[in-house]
Amino acid sequence: MSKRNFKDIQDGTKAVWAGEKESLAYNATQVPVVLSVAYNYDDVDEWQEVAIGNKPGHIYNRMTNPTVQAFEEKVRILEGAEEAIAFSSGMAAISSTLYTFLRPGDRVISVKDTYGGTNKIFTEFLPNIDVDVTLCNTGNHEEIEAEVAKGCKVLYLESPTNPTMKITDIERMVRAAKSMGALVIIDNTFATPINQNPIQLEVDIVIHSATKFLSGHADALGGVVCGSKELMKRVYHYREINGATMDPWSAYLILRGMKTLKLRVRQQEKSAMEIAKYLQKQKLVEAVYYPGLETHPHHHIAKKQMKGFGGILSFVLKDEMEAIKILLPKLQYANKAGNLGAVETIYGPARTTSHVECTLEERKALGIPEGLVRISVGIEDTEDLISDLEQAFSLLESQLPVNSSK
Repeated sequence: MSKRNFKDIQDGTKAVWAGEKESLAYNATQVPVVLSVAYNYDDVDEWQEVAIGNKPGHIYNRMTNPTVQAFEEKVRILEGAEEAIAFSSGMAAISSTLYTFLRPGDRVISVKDTYGGTNKIFTEFLPNIDVDVTLCNTGNHEEIEAEVAKGCKVLYLESPTNPTMKITDIERMVRAAKSMGALVIIDNTFATPINQNPIQLEVDIVIHSATKFLSGHADALGGVVCGSKELMKRVYHYREINGATMDPWSAYLILRGMKTLKLRVRQQEKSAMEIAKYLQKQKLVEAVYYPGLETHPHHHIAKKQMKGFGGILSFVLKDEMEAIKILLPKLQYANKAGNLGAVETIYGPARTTSHVECTLEERKALGIPEGLVRISVGIEDTEDLISDLEQAFSLLESQLPVNSSK
């Protein structure tokens, strides 16, 4: 299947076929894992042409690798980008992109409740190199626009946010940033290319933690950055020299996982909606955060810019950690772990997952309640996940009566 046909087919078909044909060998139907660190050239002139990029080929795995290249091409096509660059982890992709484009004296604007590791870059690492960082209240579009109007080099977004599931109007923020000549970068991990394609909304750079939904099986680390050829050339050069390259085995595992991406996401968000509705009825639950709920403050924005609402939600228990420590161990069909986007359902409080790097005071300042639990819904049958919650809440109420809750 040639590249020219991909624009005419659906995302599920792209997830299976995109980027693979050019990397097949020996009439195999699956992309091989190429582990060789270096590549041999008897012809020195050809070697030179490949090395300087005038001819396709591979020189050294820190630069390019056939298996990794197949993964990059699949993501590129799904996101509708000109180029994609793979990294060793999601945080490697995020940090490398920010360090590629920011210099001392530059100003970056973002929102307060980005993923905890990203937040640490904004609050700790970038200030150390004299980059001016302004973090706005997520969802306050007027505040973000006012700050952008003061001037900035980069506007960094995350929508939905991790773990509070807040939504930013991407088109509106892009208009504000472009009017000031700023670069717009977005973390699209939660939405996935199945539910949101920010490049179609004129975002410059899209980032994924490929460890999560793209992989889907919690067995490979990776990150990926997508954008124009011009911008990706700069990102590639930073990665080439700094070395946070994806290894070929991880690329193979993520490629394999991506073939079922659309199927997984559709089942996950089906269950997520039902779980969100169930949690809204629980007396020990203070709040439920899921953009698919009509009660979500930015449901109308999510409906406008997303094709589905995703497989992540979070809720707040009234008795905070006391209730969390009782409820989570009672769940039978859930891992309690610091990951998301896997085929298995995963539960975890923010203080041990998304914002483990932050102190209690920092989490409070970011608007993350101590009683918040994030659910990454798996592909299990919806009825079984609801039944599991029912028995866990029944046991919770027997140990922590509703009338004793705060």
